[in-house]
Amino acid sequence: MIAILGLGYVGLPLALAFSRAAATNRVVGFDIDVQRVAALNQGVDANGEAPSGALTAALAAGLVLSCEAQVLAQATVYIVTVPTPVNSDKRPDLAPLEAACKLIAGYLKKGDLVVFESTVYPGCTEDFCAPWLSAGSGLALNTDYVLGYSPERINPGDKANQLASIVKITSGSTPAAADQVDALYRTIITAGTFRAASIRTAEAAKVIENVQRDVNIALVNEFAQVCAHLKLDSAAVLAAARSKWNFLDFRPGLVGGHCIGVDPYYLIHRAQLAGYHPALISTARLVNEGMVGHICAEVLKLCARRGLSANGAKILILGVAFKENCSDTRNSRVFDIAAELSSFGADVALYDPLVAAAHGDTVNGSALITPNAGQFDLALIAVAHQQFAQLGAAGIRALLKPSGLIYDVKRLLDRSDSDGRL
Repeated sequence: MIAILGLGYVGLPLALAFSRAAATNRVVGFDIDVQRVAALNQGVDANGEAPSGALTAALAAGLVLSCEAQVLAQATVYIVTVPTPVNSDKRPDLAPLEAACKLIAGYLKKGDLVVFESTVYPGCTEDFCAPWLSAGSGLALNTDYVLGYSPERINPGDKANQLASIVKITSGSTPAAADQVDALYRTIITAGTFRAASIRTAEAAKVIENVQRDVNIALVNEFAQVCAHLKLDSAAVLAAARSKWNFLDFRPGLVGGHCIGVDPYYLIHRAQLAGYHPALISTARLVNEGMVGHICAEVLKLCARRGLSANGAKILILGVAFKENCSDTRNSRVFDIAAELSSFGADVALYDPLVAAAHGDTVNGSALITPNAGQFDLALIAVAHQQFAQLGAAGIRALLKPSGLIYDVKRLLDRSDSDGRL
């Protein structure tokens, strides 16, 4: 039996996929979120990631989803998909991972396999997870049980590139374990697998995937700031540069989410422990973290040029998810923009129909509204949801007072349709 620990954006698709695989149809899913488990058992995935009808069909076919740890007792394979965030000091927070390991340890038996999908730094699985498992179970790694690591590659909101169609990296703590892990995932991954040389190699591969994106986004974010000082339209410059066949098409903007805005800190931390300071990766993080301040400064400059006082201005922020066309608000920097503008006296309102539909009218302690026409002094387009694109310039203008302004972070509108943009 396979047990999936964590039923979020990563764990739920895995549970559904394995429950459909003929050879591995005994699957249980465990999560500590009682409300989420209750909703899932009613066939409702608030994240909107489960294909229509797939969850209901899997439950009817025998998939068990529970917040009771006893469901783990009969498992022989455990797959861990819990969050791996950073703390307020931007250091790895391994508490959810430790809790999962200690929970598994209470049920771990000889011959069992424990696979981790949570993003970590190289060495974490063997240096931390294995000792937690062994201490709690009294079993020895590679003698009594084995480990695997297969980093998640889920992209929330992406309906084209989903679990089965994305090549899966696999690895194991012994050659036999590597064989077992690879064979396990080949039952559900139609795109195939890539066997990494070791668990540490697989851990590092996951981190560099997201560090690469972070560094490239930081480059265009810094370039956008240079263009602002030179009175250049960075969008027009980048459009011209894209005419070259090998120009990498990255766009400036906010960097949030569960991966790109977090994973680099794991690698930075591990590198520093080894006595090396990764200057480029660290600088990229500083640049991307600084985009909140840059965007707010540009909005305040726009207000000043148009004679609008930020103090008391009614500002509508369109979108609070960390990316377009999904309801995921993890590590979204939009809330930081709202807080910064509010500190200047602005009356800030948040509107995100996707997030509201999934999570209700209060998210991260902030209220979400449905805006009325003619109500706002400025609209800030923070997320390029399809709903906002369908509104278009006219629809967004309709939410504003006659002299209202639009600042377009995502360049969703034509340049002529906004009063300022990143």
